[in-house]
Amino acid sequence: MNLILNTDSYKYSHFAQYPPETDAISAYIEARRGGQYEQTIFFGLQMYLKEYLSKRVSMDDVDEADEIITAHGLPFHREGWEKIVTEHDGYLPIMIEALPEGMVVPVGTPLVQIRNTHPDFFWLPTFLETSLLRAVWYPTTVATLSWNVRQMIAEALEKTCDTPDEILPFRLHDFGARGATSFEQAGLGGVAHLVSFMGTDTVSGLVAARKYYSEPMAGFSIPAAEHSTMTSWGEERETEAYKNMLDQFGGDGKLVAVVSDSYDLFRAVRKIWGGELKEQVETMGGTLVVRPDSGDATRVPIDTIEMLGEIFGYSLNDKGFKVLAPCVRVIQGDGISPKTIRILLDAMIERGWSAENLAFGMGAGLLQKVNRDTLRFAMKANARLDVDGNWHGINKDPKTDPGKASKRYRQAVIAHDGVPSAVPLKDIGDSQNLLQPVWENGKLLKDWTLAEIRKRANG
Repeated sequence: MNLILNTDSYKYSHFAQYPPETDAISAYIEARRGGQYEQTIFFGLQMYLKEYLSKRVSMDDVDEADEIITAHGLPFHREGWEKIVTEHDGYLPIMIEALPEGMVVPVGTPLVQIRNTHPDFFWLPTFLETSLLRAVWYPTTVATLSWNVRQMIAEALEKTCDTPDEILPFRLHDFGARGATSFEQAGLGGVAHLVSFMGTDTVSGLVAARKYYSEPMAGFSIPAAEHSTMTSWGEERETEAYKNMLDQFGGDGKLVAVVSDSYDLFRAVRKIWGGELKEQVETMGGTLVVRPDSGDATRVPIDTIEMLGEIFGYSLNDKGFKVLAPCVRVIQGDGISPKTIRILLDAMIERGWSAENLAFGMGAGLLQKVNRDTLRFAMKANARLDVDGNWHGINKDPKTDPGKASKRYRQAVIAHDGVPSAVPLKDIGDSQNLLQPVWENGKLLKDWTLAEIRKRANG
């Protein structure tokens, strides 16, 4: 990957657009107010630093970029890029500050701040906007979505379950890999989900956790059927297909998930699981997780739980809610979004069922149905350093859209009554700045582990 080509076309002419007395430009990244959530879980910058900024720019990169960009019709700042290669060993002369990853912060709080460390490269911080903003907004947005779902489920479990802390980490399962645009996107979003949960089928998320956050095994899964493995037996042998799943993977406290709607979900539950295979389900020593996978996602899972309760029985826990027999549970993996999760949780509580009876698998709703505007992410320049060493605040303040006004002056983040909040760096006084250097001139200064990030996000 040629880092010089990892930007937008118009960025190549910006080196000639700043005031001539400019020695440095500072810029910051935030999730602006007015998005889908009121808090963000900052996550993902470390992957970008290790994967992209840690690689030297070479003269071959400069030659390739020069050829492409000039043919593209734009000026190419060859002199500047050659200096990075010859005078800075190929590493970008920049310093990046950031909040600790996993920190929960209100929207409108700077998450990242960048400036150049040599006056020849005042144009470099905003040149990186495209790649740097992309590296932050996507994993932070997925981590924020997942964390908010965690709070929703935790509240329901606290109300209806005797052991909520034991159940919670595996209530939301990542089914999103096939809906992502690439292996890399699935990895970025997959590991972001793993900040708050430990259930996943997105293997690239596990790879990312090992590679970038020193976590040998970040998540877990169980043997599970798909429609091809069930329908290959034919409808007339549906019972054999299900029995094979129990024979191969059941028993000894194990969980096995079986998609059961290939033909007729209600028949499968009542006649096969609750009839022909009922004794094996009850005596195998493990748990059958029935997966309804079609129909109204806000109704069918509850109907399935109630059918299983009629067939296999249930108990009342100490909080007075019904819990299915240990041999059966349900997972809904179709049509799941934060909205449907809320509907299902409320419906279970209304009908007297503990939230522990149902797990959720979210695919596109987790990794794909988000964009930069979900949290209104933006990167904006906030200060300019002149040749005399004076910082000047700069910002945008469009009268046609006050919501896009940006912050003026280099920023700091302080804890105000325990809540992170933004202040101009010049006004910080004796307060501790939570924005800390994480990268400078090719060197990683902080190396967070996923264990540290999880503790920060979830307590």
